[in-house]
Amino acid sequence: MNTVLHKANTRGHADHGWLNAYHSFSFASWYNPERVQFGMLRVLNDDTVAAGMGFGTHPHDNMEIITIPLEGDLAHKDSMGNAATIKTGDVQVMSAGTGIQHSEFNPNADQRTKLFQIWVFPKYRNVEPRYQQITLDQSKQKNDFAQILSPNADDEGVWIYQDAWFHLADFDKDFSKTYNLKKEGNGLYVFVISGTITVEGEELETRDGLRIWDFETVDFIASTDAKFLLMEIPMEQ
Repeated sequence: MNTVLHKANTRGHADHGWLNAYHSFSFASWYNPERVQFGMLRVLNDDTVAAGMGFGTHPHDNMEIITIPLEGDLAHKDSMGNAATIKTGDVQVMSAGTGIQHSEFNPNADQRTKLFQIWVFPKYRNVEPRYQQITLDQSKQKNDFAQILSPNADDEGVWIYQDAWFHLADFDKDFSKTYNLKKEGNGLYVFVISGTITVEGEELETRDGLRIWDFETVDFIASTDAKFLLMEIPMEQ
């Protein structure tokens, strides 16, 4: 097993006033040659969007884009005709494929929106663009790894064009559980939403990330009540 720890304070940071963004991997004007991507995981942005503000219409192509709201709402419109609001407890995926344009903004005049936006390179290029949004049963996250994304349309959570599996977990203090690799050769990126966990003896605090590869199982122990995101992704295409 190999691991690399990314402490929260080593992330890129951009405060645009309306947008306060932290980047786990190189993004926009922040470039770190050692933090360009982890396998097929290209972007993990931790964004806070001010009330009534947002991202104007902009294009994407050949990327799987996953949005997980943590607080507040995000209104989405795209060139496929989708217009929807994703709320805390939802997960949204957009397969950009041959190309798509979309906008995202905070529809609330009195509340900020906090979200993770994650980009994963797809297994196939130039697929037909698609959009999917679901509401999670958050009770499944209590002291468990609740699957929120997979490669399979008929499996739990949303699906994407990649051999990736995402799980959300909400552990009570001192709870422990072992994660089993879904696909041989994949890596795992652990990202702590809140609290402190110990992963194979390595302590991770709020917004810390951990790269793990060359493994079959990973042991997790919650040092405090803790919420975290697991992203299992291929290390190479």
